[in-house]
Amino acid sequence: MEDFLITNMTERFGSVKRARDCFLYTEKGIRLTDLYQEGGRAILGWGKGGAYSVFKNVLERKIIGTFDTDFSPRADGGKSQLSRAVSALLGDERSVLVFNSEQAARACAESFSGDVSFYAPWSQDCASWREKSAVIIAPTFPFGDTVFLVALRGGDALGQKYAGAQQGVYRIPAPLCAAVTRSIYDLISELGERGEKDWFIYDTVLTKYWTRKGPYLFPKVEEGNYRDFVLHCLDCALVISPRYDVPSIVPFGADKGNFSKLAKSPFGSV
Repeated sequence: MEDFLITNMTERFGSVKRARDCFLYTEKGIRLTDLYQEGGRAILGWGKGGAYSVFKNVLERKIIGTFDTDFSPRADGGKSQLSRAVSALLGDERSVLVFNSEQAARACAESFSGDVSFYAPWSQDCASWREKSAVIIAPTFPFGDTVFLVALRGGDALGQKYAGAQQGVYRIPAPLCAAVTRSIYDLISELGERGEKDWFIYDTVLTKYWTRKGPYLFPKVEEGNYRDFVLHCLDCALVISPRYDVPSIVPFGADKGNFSKLAKSPFGSV
């Protein structure tokens, strides 16, 4: 999250004390509706699914080193629980490498294939991911932005080029890897449960300011006015994407009343 948004949230409402579903509860007793959702990592909701319990359970085993575990990818590139989960998500056999920066993930994906795509659940482009040789995934586990997955088609892809990619590979700790793996299965279980019926109900307010594609909201506000719009939404108890090039997301489980302040106090520059 951009520092200017964090700073303004804290100045207005105090620190965030609790997060649940699509809401953030602050020190001053204000409930904020989260449309940023960590750039999509919290699209399932804060606390949704079993990933948090898995993280805690594996952490309690104290297997937090860089050695091979039943949860983390093997150092020799062998099949892991994580790669099985990603293969199930994308619908074909994938090898998976883990990186702790988007730049490193993109560089790896491009070294394997010029046909690279970013995965976004419920996107209109979802049919094309199965056809992509390399897919970058930011897992739906909002534990910061330190995990990026590169899913490579073909079981022998890692064996052929693993040595060249190994320099940037992240030896992800077992508790975090287990949670990321579970979050992928949580996402798979939700894919068929959410749809247009859950997103269009807010169009009367949101489409004045955004173009909606599935759950994703692309701003109509001019880029030069966007920062002011972010702060205006914050004054309306709405947390939206602080970056113009990163879409906001329709908050699953919100009520129409959560947008009443924005409806009553429209932003002037659209």
